[in-house]
Amino acid sequence: HSRFGFVVGKRLGNAIVRNRIKRRLREAVRQMPVRQGYDVVIIGRAPAARGTYQQLRQELQDLFQRARLLPGSER
Repeated sequence: HSRFGFVVGKRLGNAIVRNRIKRRLREAVRQMPVRQGYDVVIIGRAPAARGTYQQLRQELQDLFQRARLLPGSER
């Protein structure tokens, strides 16, 4: 299976804000059909704190497609 790590720096806000970003990232990744066998570290940046959950999910999906981590995104 694939493993994911989530990192959000203190510059983005207090613990409430950082934990909210990590929860949103975790949930978005959980709902995606990611290919098996990868270790991925996702670093939350400032736009993640300002965007909606749907925007965050769409950006993650685009990122995973570029990284070829979604089924059907192979060359």
